[in-house]
Amino acid sequence: MEPLLFWALETLFLNDFAPQPNSAPLFQNLLATKTAMTGNSSASAPSQASSPNTPIEKSIQLAAQQTGLSPALLKAVATVESSLNPLAVSSAGAVGVMQLMPQTAESLHVDPYNAGQNVLGGAEYLKSLLDTFQGDLPLALAAYNAGPGAVQHFGGIPPYRQTQNYVQKVLSQYQTLCSSTPEVT
Repeated sequence: MEPLLFWALETLFLNDFAPQPNSAPLFQNLLATKTAMTGNSSASAPSQASSPNTPIEKSIQLAAQQTGLSPALLKAVATVESSLNPLAVSSAGAVGVMQLMPQTAESLHVDPYNAGQNVLGGAEYLKSLLDTFQGDLPLALAAYNAGPGAVQHFGGIPPYRQTQNYVQKVLSQYQTLCSSTPEVT
């Protein structure tokens, strides 16, 4: 079975047996997101993704608890990576909310098409990068985007415009999230 079809069926099943209060079914929002399947990772997110009670928000909270990372940091990365869109696929082949490359997802033993596993995998990967770069957040974010080898090769944030913009966007989003909502850990 195709992974996206499996994910859609799983989502329908979860919505039928564990509906979210005061929200439209996630699958209806995903059907309305035409651009999610075009390979553009900057596709607009389903409108439900910003609600604090969505499966993505819950996955972010759970991943934050399991990794010790800030929920705001994880949400900032997910927002910049995919606009919190579990169906986002980049032109390079990165998948899901945290835009995991298939090889990275495999090394983390997560299914990148399962939104919860994708978020947890992305959180675990970011945590490992923070450990690798001694807690230096900009370097860890650059490595998340361009790969740790590029950061090590250049001895800092690589001189790639896309990576430099990415780091700035995540840090800005992180600062906005931290200042607008108190974190619950």
